[in-house]
Amino acid sequence: MNMKGSLPLLVLQVLSGGPKHGYRIAKDIREGSEGVLDFAEGTLYPTLHDLEERGLIVAFEQEVNGRTRRCYRLTEAGHAALVAERGEWDRYQRAVALVLGGAL
Repeated sequence: MNMKGSLPLLVLQVLSGGPKHGYRIAKDIREGSEGVLDFAEGTLYPTLHDLEERGLIVAFEQEVNGRTRRCYRLTEAGHAALVAERGEWDRYQRAVALVLGGAL
């Protein structure tokens, strides 16, 4: 499942726990959603590049298990965007629940 527009918010949330490389980000999203959310590399990496261009994350090289990986971390702007986007998501989620017949 891939709810359109949710991936940037999910990436920011995962990175709020500390820097990670792309595969780890995807794995954390998949595991955190009990396998429901599974984003292909073709979706994840363009999102990471977009977040980087917007100044919400920073990429850097780091050795992970003996391999050099491109890792990502949140910027201050990324932390602020996460707070704002979570608020928007919560409002959206409550509105959908109301329309479907039951508040969360």
